Amino acid sequence: MTKVVKYRNYGNLHPLRNPTMPANFDVRDEIREYWSLRAPTFDASPGHGIREGSERKAWLNMLAYQIGEAQGRTVLDLACGTGEISHLLHDFGLKVTGLDWSDAMLSIARQKAIDRASGIRFITGDAENTREPDASYDLIVNRHLVWTLVDPQTAFQHWFALLKPGGSLLVIDGDFGKRTLLQRLLRWLSRPSSPQADPALMALHESIRKQVYFTNGARATQIVDMLKTAGFADISVQTNLSEIKNAQAGHMGFIKGLERIVSYRYIIHATKHPV
Repeated sequence: MTKVVKYRNYGNLHPLRNPTMPANFDVRDEIREYWSLRAPTFDASPGHGIREGSERKAWLNMLAYQIGEAQGRTVLDLACGTGEISHLLHDFGLKVTGLDWSDAMLSIARQKAIDRASGIRFITGDAENTREPDASYDLIVNRHLVWTLVDPQTAFQHWFALLKPGGSLLVIDGDFGKRTLLQRLLRWLSRPSSPQADPALMALHESIRKQVYFTNGARATQIVDMLKTAGFADISVQTNLSEIKNAQAGHMGFIKGLERIVSYRYIIHATKHPV
């Protein structure tokens, strides 16, 4: 497994505030470092690792509803992390390539592929500029990626180019910026004790959130507008994710599970029309 470098003192995060940090260490580097640090415990966090049983079944049901028959189509799983969604897509019958910016995440994903004899191709790359050939995928999927995009409009245009004519994009995300009073209360009551609650990691996460495009939350309506500008059509938004959220809540404590159930999450499906 790739050795994870211990993190810096993120009490002073930006190069302007921390003279020990390289001047060219930008938000994309912070994103890569954050998720590399999260890699060893990522799958243990409910909502990240996909549990066998009802949760896995809920995800497969969602894929069947959103994309229909697999028919051996090729799919690019952007920001694949430890390969949880990649293996779900593989088990659904798709030919999968997983891409991530963190080699620590990919080390775990590749080991899973060996253990499961899945043959999934995992590559290192930036989701905003993958360097993959145009018109090379039937489907692009990402989960909890969009909020981290630095230049989403350019990224969406790139994803559009990566798709074959008639291909589809599936964005699985949520608006975590604006919360109702109930959501804020549950958030406060559930005060996380998981590894990502480490003060240094929380500081790094907050630094990233302040620098990305969707700093106040990735609203589905805004993403839809940007996807239209990028050329996508037939865009739909699914907001009823109760089957997945309820299954995830079953692996959490009561307060944390209730917070997950009332959270605002969505799936956006968009199509690249044939020429």
